[in-house]
Amino acid sequence: MSNHEAYVPGNATAIGVPGANSFNNEPTNKPTTYLCGDCGAKVPIRRGDAIRCKECGYRVLYKERTNRMVQFEAR
Repeated sequence: MSNHEAYVPGNATAIGVPGANSFNNEPTNKPTTYLCGDCGAKVPIRRGDAIRCKECGYRVLYKERTNRMVQFEAR
């Protein structure tokens, strides 16, 4: 390998590079559930879907609260 060629690793996580795979690994086809602001229906929405309630047509949707525990450290 000459000095002018750049080395690009095939799999950075396999060689132990910390943070190399820190992006979101969730599948893109998994729908996210939102709550309708008018009728309160649960509306599953995938990427590219219209932001609209499938029950009443209302266009204000609220994202549901996460089930994951979130803890903050206070000083």
